Amino acid sequence: MLAKKLKQFQIILASGSPRRQLFFKELGLNFVVQLIPVNETFPNHLNGLETVNYISQLKASVYTNIQPKDILITSDTIVWHNNKALGKPTSVEDAFIMLKSLSGSAHQVITSVCFTTTKKQITLADTTKVWFKKLTNEEINYYIEKYNPLDKAGAYGIQEWIGSIGITKIKGSYNTVMGLPTHLVYKTLMKFANQ
Repeated sequence: MLAKKLKQFQIILASGSPRRQLFFKELGLNFVVQLIPVNETFPNHLNGLETVNYISQLKASVYTNIQPKDILITSDTIVWHNNKALGKPTSVEDAFIMLKSLSGSAHQVITSVCFTTTKKQITLADTTKVWFKKLTNEEINYYIEKYNPLDKAGAYGIQEWIGSIGITKIKGSYNTVMGLPTHLVYKTLMKFANQ
């Protein structure tokens, strides 16, 4: 349905995330994947929401050849815990430290999506609160060894083993934790289709 309404547009997904690409397929969208790497550094004074919005806009800034019928979509997800952004771990040791810090407490997962055309840029974000049980060192090490979560913000995927055994409650969108607030993406693209 949405793809038909958007047929006059070329949707460009600037993400190498298999999860985001799957979400776009599940939304029934026709899209192409184009990746231009960017150094995802951000000013230290930003809060969680400001950080993800900054990075999703930064990812869009390197695309200088957008055509009039293009909708470029960039996105970023962080885990926000103890007033600090947890991005992707840099090593197995780093992943262990992150998961140990999340153990037995609540954190926020914030995902930002930036829609860029030749005429405008819309940036939106969604936040979900996630609670972890107290994880044992054995559980953390098992997960890291079996699932290698170095490509995931906060060193975990909610859809994987650690989510099944460790997450006791979430408040908000499950898909936002996986990396895309699909309900907001759908709503925003419908606005493009109807303008």
